[in-house]
Amino acid sequence: MLEQVILFTIMMGFLVTVLLSPIFIPFLRRLKFGQSIRAEGPKSHQKKSGTPTMGGIVILISVVLTTLVMTGKFSNPTVETFLLLFVTIGYGLLGFLDDFIKVVMKRNLGLTSKQKLVGQIIIAIIFFIIFIQYEFSTIVSIPGTEYSFDLGWFYFIFLLFMLVGGSNAVNITDGLDGLLAGTAAISFGGFAVLAWNQSQYDVAIFSVAIVGAVLGFLVFNAHPAKVFMGDTGSLALGGAIATVAILTKLEILLVVIGGVFVLETLSVIIQVISYKTTGKRVFKMSPLHHHYELVGWSEWRVVVTFWTVGLLFAVIGIYIEVWM
Repeated sequence: MLEQVILFTIMMGFLVTVLLSPIFIPFLRRLKFGQSIRAEGPKSHQKKSGTPTMGGIVILISVVLTTLVMTGKFSNPTVETFLLLFVTIGYGLLGFLDDFIKVVMKRNLGLTSKQKLVGQIIIAIIFFIIFIQYEFSTIVSIPGTEYSFDLGWFYFIFLLFMLVGGSNAVNITDGLDGLLAGTAAISFGGFAVLAWNQSQYDVAIFSVAIVGAVLGFLVFNAHPAKVFMGDTGSLALGGAIATVAILTKLEILLVVIGGVFVLETLSVIIQVISYKTTGKRVFKMSPLHHHYELVGWSEWRVVVTFWTVGLLFAVIGIYIEVWM
């Protein structure tokens, strides 16, 4: 029975996205919701200017609808379901506002970093209040070991770091056609396996709903992309994967399963520190995927390589949790 629910969840998430996208993409094009491309980015990206963005709205609709329908069929939605949808929708709306400012008000940078951070923190605070009221565990375990420690109220700082850091790391990864959709499908698939292993079926259903939704989006987002998810999608996915890690008590393992997102973020941090301290750049351009483009890799080669690395990280994460 559960196996069928998981299979139908992936199929529903995929089909909703595939059916909605051909309707939504022309609508975005008519509204002139086209992506602005940074002038300092790779020259090959300039031809993508004007490609419809904010496609993450379709992903959000698909995930919310699929999760509610499938959890309703298998069991009543739980607090975990509510928390997962709350963070996903909350960060999605924050990303939507950022995208709206970019494409409608023609401010290429969207929300300021401070405005975005305030929004992320507010959502995290509400999440933590509910988290504490329902007496979720504040214990953090070291993957592959028997060591664990209770952070108590300091867990809020840890949770805040995960939600803000996770959403920003995933957002940074969204830079090439199909890159984030593919790596997100792999990472959420890994967490779905682990949630299933813990009998957290609502979390597993939510995770595979995202897998189905982003795979459906990939049909239109693979190179050459007909639509971009924008911050609407990337911030929502980042908040969602951090929340899944928190609810499954696999917080630290997120660093492994989301290894591609970590590497992308580290490349930006390293680049900034190196340039400010020595005046030299470690990479031709950050995030890391742009570096490989500028050394001569085709966009598709970069994307497939990162997918492969993401799959390796997911397998390692599952191995650490299940078999070590």
